[in-house]
Amino acid sequence: MKKIFKAELIFWGIIGLLCILGSCKHTEDKTLAIAKPETETKALVKTEAFKPTKQFNEYWYAGEAEISSYKLEQSRYGETRNGTAVLVYVTEPFLTKAQVKADYNNPSNINVLKLNATKKFNTGIYPYSIMQSTFYPIANNQHAIKTSCSVQEWCGHAYTQLNNRDQFEVNSHSYFEGEADKNFNLNKAILENELWTQLRIAPKSLPTGELEIIPALELVRLKHKPLKAYNAIAELKDGNYTLRFPDLKRTLSINFNTNFPYDITSWEETIDGKTTKATKLKTIKSAYWNKNSNKDEILRKTLQLE
Repeated sequence: MKKIFKAELIFWGIIGLLCILGSCKHTEDKTLAIAKPETETKALVKTEAFKPTKQFNEYWYAGEAEISSYKLEQSRYGETRNGTAVLVYVTEPFLTKAQVKADYNNPSNINVLKLNATKKFNTGIYPYSIMQSTFYPIANNQHAIKTSCSVQEWCGHAYTQLNNRDQFEVNSHSYFEGEADKNFNLNKAILENELWTQLRIAPKSLPTGELEIIPALELVRLKHKPLKAYNAIAELKDGNYTLRFPDLKRTLSINFNTNFPYDITSWEETIDGKTTKATKLKTIKSAYWNKNSNKDEILRKTLQLE
């Protein structure tokens, strides 16, 4: 009888131990399963889909782009360089799978607000030309579908493209040895590039507080910083949106009109005590893609780009 009782104790002891071990494993798996969605949720700080108003549609779907020119004071190599910046905003249909502009109507097309942002300035004898492109869904409830940046100067040129798929897929090319051809993925986070388009759609939806933000592709190129998310603090006030990146010793302040269409009047960026400024010169609406004859050069004078 004692042997039977002892055997039962051993049996139930083993069962209990297995339950404890099984319980620990289940708890760990559950914790890991929760961690990933929480991280993704923090990155996707978007709201419900934006519903365009009549005013929005009449402005942005009139078959024209909005072109704004700016007086640029660009800090480069420790000195301030005078130049020009241009922000070109335009709506267009976009193919989500191929991630390019759609040439034909298709039920799968989505509408995006595209921003082509350019800068031109000289550093001594040689010129700099920078362009960043952002394709941001009008729905304003997901990250930009694609962003890219190209930098050209006499030493060479560099190009970066980020595609929004299961993760952010990055293709990067540079003439610098340590930054040559690279292909890698990033976990999704707020893109500084997309904030310039989100502001034009619904400025009150801009993310605020302590965040993780992937800096502008231009900044990553010019400062040779790793392309990744950095801790940032975002603040939205009346007509101003400010980002602070403590680890980069960088602050970006964007001033905009609080009335529709929320045009950007100026911006200022400070890095390590050096400041870059841009102040608006002129804004026009134009189907610029049809303005490619010599007689259309007068529009550059209108924009004060000559």
